[in-house]
Amino acid sequence: MTDATVPQTAPAENHRSITVTKIGEGRFKASNERGGETYFGTGGDDPDFSPVELLLAAIAGCSAIDVDLITSKRAPAVKFEVVSEGDKVRDKQGNHMTGLRLTFDLEFPEGDDGDKARSVVQRSLEQSRDRLCSVSRTVQIGEPIEFRTATQDGVVAD
Repeated sequence: MTDATVPQTAPAENHRSITVTKIGEGRFKASNERGGETYFGTGGDDPDFSPVELLLAAIAGCSAIDVDLITSKRAPAVKFEVVSEGDKVRDKQGNHMTGLRLTFDLEFPEGDDGDKARSVVQRSLEQSRDRLCSVSRTVQIGEPIEFRTATQDGVVAD
């Protein structure tokens, strides 16, 4: 095994975790360690996001933050919207998303500061796509997900 294939242990401050709890028929709550909560479900008649919609939101949200941090150093956006979309397919690989794309609709004020913000938009999109956004980078490069169960006493059993 080369160094590139040996899993690296991240420092504790890099660890992220959420807990998902079933709260009703086809409905779930995700909670983070800071006390934040969001709800999702099967995507039926309720207004909750489906897991696929949450994935699209995570991709858009991560890159939106990157682009906003870069452009807002020059000028605040007058309009900042991101559409995240793709196609859910079922084929020989199983269920997955294809054709993932983000469309940024950005407007900045007239003047020198707005011009400076507009001048870094393309570079900020590329930086987010190629390096900064951990969500889209993980989707793009792929990362195996280990599925396991926990025992009654909280000890993880493989």
